Amino acid sequence: MVGFGQSYYKKNMVKKNPNPNQENCNVKARTEVQLPDTPVTPVVNPDLTGAFVKVPLVLAETSLQVVVEADIPLDPPASEIKRVLKDVFLTQCKLVPVGPFTEINDSGFFTSEGAKLFVEGYIRKNIEYAPMGCNSALRTMTAKVPFSGFADLTGDLMNLPIFGFGDQRRSQFLEPKHGESPRLDKYFFQNNVIYNEQPFCELISAEFFELDFSPNSYDSRGSHCSNNGSFNKLREKIVTDLTLKVLQVQQIPLTVNGGGAGNGTGGE
Repeated sequence: MVGFGQSYYKKNMVKKNPNPNQENCNVKARTEVQLPDTPVTPVVNPDLTGAFVKVPLVLAETSLQVVVEADIPLDPPASEIKRVLKDVFLTQCKLVPVGPFTEINDSGFFTSEGAKLFVEGYIRKNIEYAPMGCNSALRTMTAKVPFSGFADLTGDLMNLPIFGFGDQRRSQFLEPKHGESPRLDKYFFQNNVIYNEQPFCELISAEFFELDFSPNSYDSRGSHCSNNGSFNKLREKIVTDLTLKVLQVQQIPLTVNGGGAGNGTGGE
């Protein structure tokens, strides 16, 4: 057997801390040095008299009230609810124009004075509760409560959305020998496609009002209903006020001083 020298043990053997109660908590760090900075004058085009920008334009800022009821199972059963944290996630927010439509300078683009907003999402709840027992550890339960609905934004639009409509045409021909019969194998097609900027939503805030209670409390030891026992289901009646913005990317003219001009109804 090959022996190991003293140098090997010094390099590879783990040294024991002579005082295990004193731990070295120092970490590597460095102090940053301030770098000199000098303001730079931006280069601006001197001929920005008729400039345009393409930016998200706020169409509406509205508050929607969502009312839902849900039953959330708890496993293991709970004896007391400690805390409930909530957040809102939007999975769909679509604006559908319903008119009346007004064409913008014979451009093929139209503004809509009426619109319906379809909203879909869920409330994510994190429930912290105590199970039965004197020394039970706290448990958590995460639940997603879905909701969906729509809102009528007619009359509440700050700026009008812009939509372009395509056109499809078809020409048919007569039989050359029999002028009283149309040909079913010969057509001429013409179509025009306009691609629109999709309106989108931005979630601003959410305010929750809810009532949580157990619909069927029971005593796990006696297997009968009891107000002093645990419960395995939590019924929630939730009222949520959602505040959100509806936006659409539009082309907006600028004035000479850099301020916005118009009401956001410029064509694409």
